[in-house]
Amino acid sequence: MATRLRRRTLAVTCVVVAALTLAGCTISTGDKSGDGPAAAPTTKQSAAVVTVTPADAGTPVSPLSPVQVNVAQGTITSVTLTNPEGKVIPGILTPDKTSWKPGEPLGYGKTYQLAVAAVDKDGVATTKDSTVTTVAPSNQTAVNLNTTGGISIKDGATYGVGMVVVAHFDEQIGDKAAAEKALTVTTTPPVQGSWYWMDDQNAHWRPQNYYAPGTTVSVDAKIYGAQLGKGLYGQSDEKVAFKIGDSHVSIADDNTKMVTVYENGQVIREMPTSMGRGGTETIGNTTLSFWTQPGTYTVMDKSNPVIMDSSTYGLPINSRLGYKESINWATRISTDGIYLHELASSVWAQGNTNVSHGCLNLNPENAQWFFGFSQPGDVVEVRNTGGAPLEVWQNGDWSMPWAQWVAGSALHGAAPAPGPAPLPR
Repeated sequence: MATRLRRRTLAVTCVVVAALTLAGCTISTGDKSGDGPAAAPTTKQSAAVVTVTPADAGTPVSPLSPVQVNVAQGTITSVTLTNPEGKVIPGILTPDKTSWKPGEPLGYGKTYQLAVAAVDKDGVATTKDSTVTTVAPSNQTAVNLNTTGGISIKDGATYGVGMVVVAHFDEQIGDKAAAEKALTVTTTPPVQGSWYWMDDQNAHWRPQNYYAPGTTVSVDAKIYGAQLGKGLYGQSDEKVAFKIGDSHVSIADDNTKMVTVYENGQVIREMPTSMGRGGTETIGNTTLSFWTQPGTYTVMDKSNPVIMDSSTYGLPINSRLGYKESINWATRISTDGIYLHELASSVWAQGNTNVSHGCLNLNPENAQWFFGFSQPGDVVEVRNTGGAPLEVWQNGDWSMPWAQWVAGSALHGAAPAPGPAPLPR
């Protein structure tokens, strides 16, 4: 019994020693000397590569598309773009999470803080910080979308088949091609059309032929952030949409001295008229014409009444042909003051003799009817009168041949020199 007991004790002792030996090997692996601390673990480098455009944070950029974030060999986890006031700019992330850009235009003359975080395919993270500074324009211009009468086009309104869109800038445009690229006209059904630059501040758009009734027209002026030459930038975008109504075309023929009114191709009214008496008169250094010029006009606007004052275009009120009168039911068709209007005192001449200074006189009933019938963009064609043909600056957009009109586009050719400044008449 004594011998058996000693053997069991020996076996237990061997197990304990073996365990201590194993534990001692594990401890000695961290520090071979057995004296110093354990070595720090090595940090793994992310394979994701973040690229920010623009790369040069010190160069001012356009506020339209100043920032682009891309990640190669990884995906974006977050992008924060913050303006100087602390507002975070919303952004657009591609479905694969490898590209990001701002979701709205940035402001002029601001510095934004950009913070990007990304991970590679193993989930190892990386970050990149940057700044973006936008240009501070020396000057800005606004654009108004008007009728040829100088009135803002009303969104959703109805206009005539000869409607002309006017893009009026409140500053002179140095780069007309850049401005024209920012101006888009879309129609349903599609029509062929073009811009024509009247001068450095006004571009007109019309189709090659009259619109079909029911056509819808959308005008989009995306000028914000656009550089328009000589340090000038667009101030804000503008947009308007309108509809083309029934076809109203009136033909004033001096051979018959009648105004024949067509609606959708059908004659609906014939009105006797007395047009410009013809001839000229020289006052000082200015020669005034009293013809109703032949050409295609459009209705610009209308007033009831309107004060007609010959002194506004250089003819003194107290001169032989001078006048200042309040005229009822006046529908204007030219920049220099041609109207279809009531004049009861010339009813005797209407239909047989031209006695006016250039306007188309109508009797009270016809003038009031035409006033109510007309809308901006309606067409008035004057035929067989004397004098010089109607010029484009006089609201003769439709009098200009199409090839010449297209040549007035900054994207297709140089515009002819504009005519003299318009005079009221």
